[in-house]
Amino acid sequence: MPAARDIPSSTRPIEGTVRPPGSKSLTNRALVCAALARGASELKGALDSEDTRVMVAGLTSLGIGVEADWRSGRIRVVGTGGSIPAPAATIDCAASGTTMRFLSAVCALGHGRYRLDGTARMRQRPIGDLVEPLEELGVDATAESPGGCPPVVIASAGLRGGTTTVRGGTSSQFASGLALVAPCTPLGLRLTLAPGRVVSVPYLAMTARVMEAFGATCGPPPVGGDDGGTWQIPSGGYVATRYTIEPDASAASYFLAAAAITGGRVTVEGLGRASLQGDVAFADALERMGCRVLWERGAGEDCITVSGRAARGIDIDMNAISDTVPTLAAVALFASGPTVIRNVAHIRDKETDRIGDLVRELRRLGAAATETADGLRIEPRPLHAATIATYDDHRMAMSMALAGLVIPGVRIENPRCVGKTFPEYWRFLGRLAGWPTEAQD
Repeated sequence: MPAARDIPSSTRPIEGTVRPPGSKSLTNRALVCAALARGASELKGALDSEDTRVMVAGLTSLGIGVEADWRSGRIRVVGTGGSIPAPAATIDCAASGTTMRFLSAVCALGHGRYRLDGTARMRQRPIGDLVEPLEELGVDATAESPGGCPPVVIASAGLRGGTTTVRGGTSSQFASGLALVAPCTPLGLRLTLAPGRVVSVPYLAMTARVMEAFGATCGPPPVGGDDGGTWQIPSGGYVATRYTIEPDASAASYFLAAAAITGGRVTVEGLGRASLQGDVAFADALERMGCRVLWERGAGEDCITVSGRAARGIDIDMNAISDTVPTLAAVALFASGPTVIRNVAHIRDKETDRIGDLVRELRRLGAAATETADGLRIEPRPLHAATIATYDDHRMAMSMALAGLVIPGVRIENPRCVGKTFPEYWRFLGRLAGWPTEAQD
């Protein structure tokens, strides 16, 4: 793949049907549940990406048997019944925050010493909100970088369970990581969320539904607030199952946005109102901007169709669907009025600062974009060609490329960074947009 990719502008409204690959979030949650289950599980529709391969490699390092046929999207996992076979392991989590957070909790079930590390950016992403609850539960957990950041060292004699408090203001993955191991503890876990708003609440609900699919009893998670809330998860373990992973809703947002930007019509197959993923609500944001959205069921499965142009700016709280903030920002470039995105301060701690760096790249295109304390404001202006820096952030690359569908001369640096969650993105987008074959590679 080239060091930079020129985005061919579209001469027509984009129309077509697409089925995104499997959800990264569901794949990695299902992998953890399957690894801790009693018996052998089979996952169907699993995502092949850097993040999911890193998770598989991490589980393998812990002595768990995983056979992945990435081409077919099938993974066989031989569960351990909640035990961790390896007495020691060094796990490279690369840039996968999900792997770092979930496997730090998984390692607490073991009897031994485990070290989890990652990229330079990973060493800047705080993990104290997970380390502290693990310590409260009796695990020797240490974050070695300044500011409570990875590498993480877990020295454990097993995790009995009990009661602990976890903060959810930076990421819901800390609570999800603890919840995933809770059924495998002798006492179960009583997770109290610290008072305050919990970010990305739909991901906690997703975690609960995957756990239940593997036989755990967990009930609905709390949503935070002034009283925090408590999540009681009893012991009982997981049982092996055959689990089908639905298409990735975050990935779907790019194709729905392509319709909104060009005034076209795009149908995404395999997703609907009943999806486990909260990011399907991105379609509701497009509807508020003036698009027509149809939630349909065809050929035995749900689908979402977005048609028409996103003609007006909106004021929107995107806390629950924060992974789609860059996508909506790209759409907002072409609206008739300002768009204000609120309550997403936590995305500064993602693969890059998805507020400050996103504003910088929007300005390169000519937009009047400004940071706020918890989000950003985008005022459309005449746009022009630009080379977009991606900061090794897959979502920056995929979302900013959408601007090039309308603006001639948009170039995306480091296009290969999309491999973190969607290695085939350029081919998918190119086919939908009608690019020449050579431009899809």
